[in-house]
This record gives sequence, structure tokens and C-alpha cells, in this order.
Amino acid sequence: MRKVYLAIVAAAWLSTGAGCLIPMYSADPARRAQELIFTSEDLRSFLDEWERIWFLDQPSHMTTMRVHGGII
Repeated sequence: MRKVYLAIVAAAWLSTGAGCLIPMYSADPARRAQELIFTSEDLRSFLDEWERIWFLDQPSHMTTMRVHGGII
């Protein structure tokens, strides 16, 4: 009976908790703001990093005008 009671209490405790059991950010508001800024900067720079890895940030060598390519 004790195991059943503990299982019910544990399930209720886990289901009411929002998010992770270990908090990701500090409880201090000033430090939490700094951590959030660092996290958002990391996510913002991710797109630039992705383009650099896949060479998508290279200049285009395509011309705006179509050329014949042969000798005229």
C-alpha cells in the first residue's frame, strides 16, 4: 500500500511541475536577464553560423544579364 501511495504522490508531483526538474536559469533577476541575453544572442547567431558552414554566405557569381557564351 505504501508503494502505491508513493507512486501516486510522485506522479502528481511530476505532472504539476512545469518544465524541467532542474531550472535552466538563475533565480536572481539580474543574473537571469544576463543568461537570457546570452541565450538569445546564441540563437540569433546560429543562422549566420549555419550559412557559413554550408557556404551560403558566399557572393553570387551569376550575372544579372544573360550572356551568349559563344563567340559572336
